[in-house]
Formats: sequence, structure tokens, C-alpha cells
Amino acid sequence: MTSKWQQAQERIQQILGLKTAPVGVFLEKEAGKGSEFSGWKLLKKHRYCQALMRARNGQPVVLEPDELSCPAAACAFGFRPLPGGLQSGRGLVGFGIVGKPETGATMFADMPHLQQGMLTRLALCPLAAAPRTPNVVVVEALVEQLMWLLLADLRAEGGTRRHGNTAVLQATCVDATVIPFLEDRLNFSYGCYGCREATDIGEEEAVLGFPAHKLEEILRNLEDLAEKAIPNSRAKKAYQRLEEEDNDAQCG
Repeated sequence: MTSKWQQAQERIQQILGLKTAPVGVFLEKEAGKGSEFSGWKLLKKHRYCQALMRARNGQPVVLEPDELSCPAAACAFGFRPLPGGLQSGRGLVGFGIVGKPETGATMFADMPHLQQGMLTRLALCPLAAAPRTPNVVVVEALVEQLMWLLLADLRAEGGTRRHGNTAVLQATCVDATVIPFLEDRLNFSYGCYGCREATDIGEEEAVLGFPAHKLEEILRNLEDLAEKAIPNSRAKKAYQRLEEEDNDAQCG
């Protein structure tokens, strides 16, 4: 029997042409629960963005606190305090991300994060494999494809302008997961140094995340957009007319 999560994934991929799956993210608070994840691969020494990469390419995975290798993501999910080198901003200077420690320190000081000890582990899977409602749905895709999800969310919220919150740092963990979870809203990001260096995300791709309970309404609006707006926009008829006029002018 096809689950509603599988149906949702299939429709999102079909409408938008996604090459990889939307990912369901489970932020587990209680130890000893979540037996539905027992057959999932336990990752060793992975960054969160790498776990997301595994999941969007079809593999259900579990990432426990001690195995989350990125210290910034570990702080974002409340697994470990931020190391002094990052907290001071000197670490970002060393990576060439910022020129002044003060800039890096501000980026981390303003970072949305979960309380220490709030979570016991993370579980991620292709949306179709979700055994229950995830906390967050994360989508990595072409910018144009994400635009339609953003518009579907805007329609669902009655036209209120959408806002993206990012420090161009921790794009998948903070921007696409923690912020949607804490603020109960869709958030989008162009990516960051870390996820682009550590995963297969393409230069032309970006990322967004939204609370999973909003999926049904977002999908309903995406279905409406698929009837006219998406195919009309992708047909580029206005651009084609402009090219024809330019060609006629050159020939004349």
C-alpha cells in the first residue's frame, strides 16, 4: 500500500522534475524510542549535510551525537558546545570565510540552535520512506525548482512575503532544519562553504526546509501551480518572441 509520504514525494518529484528525493528529518528527543529506525544505516563520523546527501539519494540513515563530525552542526542540534576556535571566529578566518575574527564570532553568536541535550539523535530518509510524520522536510534542488516550492508556501500563507534567514554558514543544519523547526516556517538558503565542500550539491543547486505538517498544504498549492503557471513559465514563450523579433530585426 502506498503511503501518503510516498505519494507526496512522487508528486513533488514529478511536478518539479527533482532528480533526488525530498528528505524527511526526525529530531528525536527521547532515547530508546524510534524502533522504526532499527533497520536504517548508522552513520559513522558524518557531517549533517553528508547525512542529508545520503538520504536524498535514497538511503535511510541515523546520526547519533558522537558520530556528528561537524562541530558547528553539533552545536546547532544541541549535541556539544561550540569549540573555542569557532566561537571566537578565528576558525572561520583560518578557512578564509571571513577576514576578521569578530565577523565570525558574530555569525556564531547569532546562530539559531537547539538547547543542549534536547535531542538524542537524528534520523533522515527519503520522504517516501518516512514511517511517521517527520519534523522537517528538506529539499536540495535547482533554484528554479525551489522557487515553485517557495511560491506554493507563499500561497498557503495568503501571500505574505517569504523571508530567508542565513549567515551563508550551516545552510543545511541551521538554515534548512533548525530554523524551520524552531520558527515553524519555511526557510531557504543558497548553501554554504561546508555543504558545498563536503557533499555532492551542485553549483546550480540550493536548499530549503519546512515543517512537515505544512507539506499537505504546500503540495496542494504546488498542484495548482502545475496546472498553468509552471508549464507556462518553463515554456519561455515571451523570451522566444523576443528572440524572434531580434532575429527579424537582424535579417531586415
